[in-house]
Amino acid sequence: MVLDKPLTVSIITGFLGAGKTTLLNRLLVSSDMANAAVIINEFGDVSLDHLLVESGDDDIIELSSGCLCCTIRGELVETLERLLDRSDANRLTSIVIETTGLADPVPVIKAVMAHPLLSQRLSLGSVVTLVDAVNGVATLDEYEEARKQVAVADQLLISKIDMATDTTALKSAIFQLNPNIAPRNVADVSEAELVQQLNTGLFEMGDKTGTVQAWFGENSHHHHDQNRHGETIRSFSLVREKPIEHEALRAFL
Repeated sequence: MVLDKPLTVSIITGFLGAGKTTLLNRLLVSSDMANAAVIINEFGDVSLDHLLVESGDDDIIELSSGCLCCTIRGELVETLERLLDRSDANRLTSIVIETTGLADPVPVIKAVMAHPLLSQRLSLGSVVTLVDAVNGVATLDEYEEARKQVAVADQLLISKIDMATDTTALKSAIFQLNPNIAPRNVADVSEAELVQQLNTGLFEMGDKTGTVQAWFGENSHHHHDQNRHGETIRSFSLVREKPIEHEALRAFL
């Protein structure tokens, strides 16, 4: 199936218990999400509020909102390809990926940005990261995955603020990882604003720290470093500017 234009893919990430599925529930009530596809790594303890009404083939589940929900069985790339190859793919308006709490977000983002075929059919909208106000500091101290989730974000939302006595230390830790994005209380952000921001294409590699850019193996959003693999591995290209007349060389190339 060839899509009329690239689909916007947004990613909702955050550590265990941060409230990703709760946020997803809020988004799915919007009429703007009626023709979206939702991909989730796993069904957690919090259900999708009775939105799951009918099972289909290939792990595709129809939601009462009209959305398609894909449960990942295997590689994300295969799931995206299977979704895009469906006969009704052209009716889709966007894709939202909810990662598992322990997920490293970098491979998920690279599956959209760097895959030679998917990058032509998909564009990255934004990366929304939720952080638990109660356990956030301890989680960021202990888990690299949580630090990466914060560092790559375009939107940082703090959940459970009403249960925390002070978020100063948490905001300081977030600033050290992602100084360009000011965290907000998730309860203060409306569903309409969230849906709009998911599709505005916020993700920009040039705004990320050098550490984040290194995770993606590039120095900027528009520059590809062919020698990014390390000092012991180099790459080069062989360019033929005129016809090769020597038979041995022609056979070699």
